[in-house]
Amino acid sequence: MKIKKIAVVTPGGDAPGMNPAVRAVVREAILKGYEVMGIRRGFSGLIEDDLLEMHMRTVSGIINRGGTILKTKRCAEIRTKPGLDKAIRTLKKHGIQALVIIGGDGSLAAGQKISSYGIPVINIPASIDNDIFGTEETIGYDTALNTAVDAIDKIRDTATSHERIFIVEIMGREHGFLSLSVGLAAGAEFVIVPEKNISISTLVRQLKDEKRKGKTSLIIVYAEGCGKIAEFAAEVQKRCVTEVRVSSLGYIQRGGVPSARSRYLAGLFGSHAVRLLSDGKYNRLVAFSGGKICDLKFSEVAGREKAFNEELYKTARRLSS
Repeated sequence: MKIKKIAVVTPGGDAPGMNPAVRAVVREAILKGYEVMGIRRGFSGLIEDDLLEMHMRTVSGIINRGGTILKTKRCAEIRTKPGLDKAIRTLKKHGIQALVIIGGDGSLAAGQKISSYGIPVINIPASIDNDIFGTEETIGYDTALNTAVDAIDKIRDTATSHERIFIVEIMGREHGFLSLSVGLAAGAEFVIVPEKNISISTLVRQLKDEKRKGKTSLIIVYAEGCGKIAEFAAEVQKRCVTEVRVSSLGYIQRGGVPSARSRYLAGLFGSHAVRLLSDGKYNRLVAFSGGKICDLKFSEVAGREKAFNEELYKTARRLSS
């Protein structure tokens, strides 16, 4: 099949670098002679037939903008057969022969289902959580990491001045990849992640050991997937003499100007995605591995979870002593 028309969509949670990725896909595709459509508001726009034509100038001036110009929205309906049927009808109505999806794990799962209808799909990994199997890094991860580390650097000033324990909540509903990287880069004394069980008793004992070493303030990085941070902080406070404060960084980690690294990956990922379609290589995840841009078949990534880096976790703990 000779592809003449493609569409690009940015579903699920936004990540800084999505705009540079959209820009790369649109411009690479146009240079290869494709028509390009943009799908608004994620898969909801695909189901509701909310599309627009994309041109070179449509993506001008967006490489340094956070968020996504195509907008996004969570869409549970895309997980159902009726929703998928509507999505396929919209693609066929507009003569769209291939789809580039820029998003996280949920977007990858949806892409696999859409491809089962005979629509060529390429997924580009974009998620601040960096939790997608097959790629060492996702678009947006570096920006979120820098945002969180900058915030913790500021929080540490107050922690030191008041001789307090600060528990800083980092995004990551199911995994602690971002939290671990933040903890290591910010020099946090402890990193609490879903992948590593640690009892309050053990943590408090270790906190007291740190105090005996002469530390007057401590930073604990806490992945949101570990449970309610207020309850965790209250229990730590009950058992410690030192004052405990909580800071939840929240959605500032999703926004902001994408870092050079996030833009760089976005450009390479977007360009590679279009080249795959041009070469007749469909239903693949674009990835970064071993310092190179590569790609994996959906069959190689389906249902697989990224492994937690145990050695990195141990290193972060050793260096915080």
